[in-house]
Amino acid sequence: MNVRTDRDAYDAVRRLADAQLAPASRIAHGALLAAALAMTVVIASLGLTEPDLPPRAGLAFAVLAAIGAGWTGYAAWVLTQRRVLYVRQRIVAGWLAVTFTSIFTLGAFAFGVAAAQPAGLVAGGLGLMLMAAALLLLARARRRLAALTARLRQLEA
Repeated sequence: MNVRTDRDAYDAVRRLADAQLAPASRIAHGALLAAALAMTVVIASLGLTEPDLPPRAGLAFAVLAAIGAGWTGYAAWVLTQRRVLYVRQRIVAGWLAVTFTSIFTLGAFAFGVAAAQPAGLVAGGLGLMLMAAALLLLARARRRLAALTARLRQLEA
């Protein structure tokens, strides 16, 4: 590449970095924020207004409310950023997905074993598939970050 092409590429990357979040992504994260917030409020209100729930159900509601709060915080973070986050938001979302699917999978298997319920083992198996998908998406985001970082170094050199 020549100096002119490198400079054009560098300027194009800078324009992209200064751009706002794409409308489709903004709408998707807005929908995620609304859904996660609604889920969190409904689950927390159910947990708080039903005093006769068994302790396991109360624990499950608390964990689900924490997961909903995590997704709510993530969506709010993405929407409040003034600049495009590119891969960083995908890495954060990937770690959230891996963490939350791990909690779900462990809880499902624990329920299946402790209560001798085959449904818990089936749910745990489905959780393993979800965890594999979350790990795959996280690995893809990390590879993309490495590629973008290498390209930035190349352009800055």
